[in-house]
Amino acid sequence: MKFAALLLLILAAIVDPVTIGKINTLKREARDAYAAGDYKTAISKYRVLVDSLHATEDEVMLNLANAYYHANDTAQALSGYQSVIGSPKPNIRSKAQQQLGIMNHRTGKLEEALNNFKQAIKADPNNRDARYNYEMLKKKIEEQKKKDEQQQNRDKQNKENQKQDDQQKDQQKQDQKKNDEQKKKEQEQKDQQQKDQKEKEQQEKEQEKKDQQKKEDAEKKDQKDSEEKQEKNEKQPPPDWSKKLQDMKMTEEKARMILEAMKNQEKQYLQQNQRKATKPRDKGKPDW
Repeated sequence: MKFAALLLLILAAIVDPVTIGKINTLKREARDAYAAGDYKTAISKYRVLVDSLHATEDEVMLNLANAYYHANDTAQALSGYQSVIGSPKPNIRSKAQQQLGIMNHRTGKLEEALNNFKQAIKADPNNRDARYNYEMLKKKIEEQKKKDEQQQNRDKQNKENQKQDDQQKDQQKQDQKKNDEQKKKEQEQKDQQQKDQKEKEQQEKEQEKKDQQKKEDAEKKDQKDSEEKQEKNEKQPPPDWSKKLQDMKMTEEKARMILEAMKNQEKQYLQQNQRKATKPRDKGKPDW
């Protein structure tokens, strides 16, 4: 350690006074450009100090990082701040950590930003900006966590409600399905009953028709039998005639022939009477 310090003193001693003056001039010009908001010029001056004159002390590197930050060159600013967070100078470390916290906060890395502000306070307890940012960000994170928990609870409750709604809908669908099946079954039974009733009525009509036909056939048969019986009776002489025919020594066949001839003669007589004109009645005389 003592050797390194001694080496630095020797190097400082052998530095050309002209170079020292040039370095000081560039530092002043860079600070003036930074203060005027000309960050592009400030970056150019600081780059000459670092790259050409090897003026890489922590103050220069921190100022260069700040110039990059205000020029919206995030990558270079981030690299510059990270290069000095290990500086032996507490105020340099504190400012670098504070700026890293601001950058992380802007990109939504809240926990990392909170840790940067914490490290900035730890390096320099008098850094009021870092302390203010820490307190505000901590409150914001707590509020966000509370909102997240509330949102999670709402999401959980909504999920439970949705689950209950889905179960209720499923139950309603099952009930509706059962009702539909029951109605379908009842309708099928009703249709079958109507079909059976129609078939029964059709069978009854057919049976009634058969019975009617059977009755008519029986009546016709009875009538035919009656007519045949009557005709037979007419052709057959009465029982008391049999004895008379025997007394007259005449057969039944001959008697029928005689009767048939008499019937024919009677018919001819009646037909002849119908053809004769009826004599008109004298209107001046009484009917008798």
